[in-house]
Amino acid sequence: MTELIHCDSDALAPIDTQQLLQPVSDDSPIKILILYGSLRTRSFSRLLAQECARLLKFYGAEVRIYNPSGLPLPDDCEDTHPKVSELRELAQWCDGMVWCSPERHGAMTGIMKTQIDWIPLSIGAVRPTQGKTLALMQVSGGSQSFNAVNQMRILGRWMRMFTIPNQSSVAKAWLEFDDNDRMKPSAYYNRVVDVIEELVKFTLLLRNKNDILVDRYSERVESAEALRKRVSERS
Repeated sequence: MTELIHCDSDALAPIDTQQLLQPVSDDSPIKILILYGSLRTRSFSRLLAQECARLLKFYGAEVRIYNPSGLPLPDDCEDTHPKVSELRELAQWCDGMVWCSPERHGAMTGIMKTQIDWIPLSIGAVRPTQGKTLALMQVSGGSQSFNAVNQMRILGRWMRMFTIPNQSSVAKAWLEFDDNDRMKPSAYYNRVVDVIEELVKFTLLLRNKNDILVDRYSERVESAEALRKRVSERS
């Protein structure tokens, strides 16, 4: 420790590789929340979300699709609003998420951003999104673009989530769904399968590992300082 003169010896510790690498026996289904970013009657982001749900169920996951209709704008009501409470409860319930937004004016939709803005980084001592997995998808009315998924990737990092490397961008989405609102066979559909398969694998690997994966030195320092302060005040 003599070389690490700026480190708090009470908070700095070797990484427990045994705990980190130890297999966790958990046969329960993974829980995935899907958010989509359009309120249109025939919403292609919702149709893509439903395709994702079918795939996730095939892989044995429990799935919830949140309907953003009726969700108020951030700060336009109390956080006790039923749609806000529903969203926050689902965010705490899940092991991972899928975010699927249309691209509008070169960005994710306001509907998509509103949902994310209503999920706080912390609710008391609980961090609803920290350490959870995230898959990103977007649909476009024109040529293929990655503006929305790139924006959402930044947001995923901000929400302290593990965003998987793969992602999906469906161009000219109105051509990719049939009259029964099912996605047609295509390279786009194959990529959707890739993304969901990868999400399931990462979620299985990372769930039940939050305690060690997101255990941070800086937060241990803050906790140690708070403890020392309380002890000092009592003595």
